[in-house]
Amino acid sequence: MPKELCICKTIAKEEAKIRVYLEKRTYGKMVTIVDGIEEKANPKDLAKKLKTKLACGGTYKNGRIELRGDHKRKLKKLLIDAGFPEEKIEVE
Repeated sequence: MPKELCICKTIAKEEAKIRVYLEKRTYGKMVTIVDGIEEKANPKDLAKKLKTKLACGGTYKNGRIELRGDHKRKLKKLLIDAGFPEEKIEVE
């Protein structure tokens, strides 16, 4: 990976203000939403890693990561492990 690309990803992660919250869908299904991750931070790869770690389905669309189920408690630690600063992650 080129050094410039790596630096851009790091800056994108430090500047991102991430919001984690739940949405109720049809038939009472819960979906955990991770909002505020910039394109520079490669959200599609992050979504794939989160789905693997949480053993759930999900997707990245409309600028946000959607994960099936209630994963609010686990997500903050996983995002910190992925390189996002703790003070920029808001869990509702």
